[in-house]
Amino acid sequence: MRHCINCCIHLLPNDLHRQCFRCRGPDHNNQKCPVCRGENKIPLYTDSKQMKWLAVLEVRTDHCESWNGFFCLRKGKLCSLMFGLIIMTLVMVSYILTGAKHGLLLIPSPFHYGAFASNPSLMDNESLSDMKDYYQPSKMNISYVRDYPSIKLIIDTITSKIEFITRQRPDLEELRKQEPHMFSVIPNKFLPNSKNPCWYEEYRGNTTADPYATNSYALYSKRFRIIFDYLRKVFWNHLYHYKDKHYRLRCLPHFYIIGQPKCGTTDLYDRLRLHPDVRFSAIKEPHWWTRKRFGIIRLRDGFHDRYPVEDYLDLFDLAAHQIQSVLQSDAVKEHGKRNNIIIGEASASTMWDNNAWIFFYDNSTEGEPPFLIQDFIHAFQPNAKLIIMLRDPVERLYSDYLYFASANKSAEDFHEKVAESLQLFEGCVLDFSLRACVYNNTLNNAMPVRLQVGLYVVYLLDWLTVFNKDQILVLRLEDHASNMRYTMHMVFQFLDLGPLSEKQEALITKSPASNTRRPEDRSLGPMLPTTKAILRDFYRPFNTKLAQVLFDDAFLWKRT
Repeated sequence: MRHCINCCIHLLPNDLHRQCFRCRGPDHNNQKCPVCRGENKIPLYTDSKQMKWLAVLEVRTDHCESWNGFFCLRKGKLCSLMFGLIIMTLVMVSYILTGAKHGLLLIPSPFHYGAFASNPSLMDNESLSDMKDYYQPSKMNISYVRDYPSIKLIIDTITSKIEFITRQRPDLEELRKQEPHMFSVIPNKFLPNSKNPCWYEEYRGNTTADPYATNSYALYSKRFRIIFDYLRKVFWNHLYHYKDKHYRLRCLPHFYIIGQPKCGTTDLYDRLRLHPDVRFSAIKEPHWWTRKRFGIIRLRDGFHDRYPVEDYLDLFDLAAHQIQSVLQSDAVKEHGKRNNIIIGEASASTMWDNNAWIFFYDNSTEGEPPFLIQDFIHAFQPNAKLIIMLRDPVERLYSDYLYFASANKSAEDFHEKVAESLQLFEGCVLDFSLRACVYNNTLNNAMPVRLQVGLYVVYLLDWLTVFNKDQILVLRLEDHASNMRYTMHMVFQFLDLGPLSEKQEALITKSPASNTRRPEDRSLGPMLPTTKAILRDFYRPFNTKLAQVLFDDAFLWKRT
């Protein structure tokens, strides 16, 4: 259908009103023109049929007189576009200036947090005791600077609830009841002529069978299959034959690097591997004590089959083969010399991650786990040595966020996540003990950032309930970075390792640092000053207690 925009006659499919010139052409007839006669409605025709029942086309004479032709439409669109841009600009300026705090925007702020539990201006006189659902923050916006006093009130509430209470150590018989299979596999005595805890175990498998066919690490991880392919090839060469029986050497680690994540444990691991007397598990971080033995690969993915202790011991077979070669050498047999090779394990979750306890152990201790990782390690290895690498918990948390956050990383997003996590942690300590909150799986999964990992002293005190202080070496990443040679000498001395040549020492101490911040994360810059001040306030009482326990004020982190 064709038509003329300013035409004032009936629109017919084959009649274009060729004489119309802005409704004032040279042949215009005022008597015949319906507009000039005062009519303001014209029936609409489509395909030569009048559509009175469907629609009418209204043509207003005053509009056509004020605007001329096609320029009317163009000017109208332009004005509408300009008006829309002005409104958008005003909305954006209002959003930036007010921070979406007063509800003036057409679109609400994407960041909503609950009313702070310690805020005196709680709506409807809501009491703290009524706020049981502290894992679901209600509606309130966080402003980076203006709401600092409210966040400070949260921290003050948390600080007022801090109590470092010594936990009750479980009996050995209670541990046996919880893990009977583990106690049936690991003996209570080890070979006397080996510095590392090792023992011989009878191998009853078929000579044609695959000794690693059921190993969960090999089954569930493709990147470890190459290691196990090699172990299969050399397995039969390292069996010990005695009285028509086959025995294999089994070993546990002599020392553990137990924490903390993003504190330099990978760098320490890489340097210790270069020492001629140190071996590690086939996998840097097996996470067996904390996760795999419970069937956890990723906690968010639920539970899988539990990894038996035999799968964990398989990871030390490479080192066990080398120790066995030393034990069967003539020097050891004839002169009674001792094997000096030691094995290490470096799962950075060992110190702090007890999240799985609630699913497997009796919850009759007011939210506190009745058994911790260190209880079982000590039951098998009372002489084990433990290395802990720590850093300023404020910087550790930001590094942790940059490493694990997958998208939309920024200093502002980090601030929002810290504020929400503090609110959730406060809600927990109002009803439960500090230890119950630190080991609370629900809370730890709900917090957007892992605040609890930086509460070093809580974990350290629990480890000191089962291990002696001289069995634990605590280092600072800041000292390791500034004087690597000194910290590595401390580690060598702690592990009672032999002296090194200058070349070997240079190789260990002068190699580049491992697992540093990624280039794309460096471009994000530091955290906001307000966020740093908030975290300093939160971690201060815990750092103070840590410095007291270790008799070292460097763990206050005042200068970082």
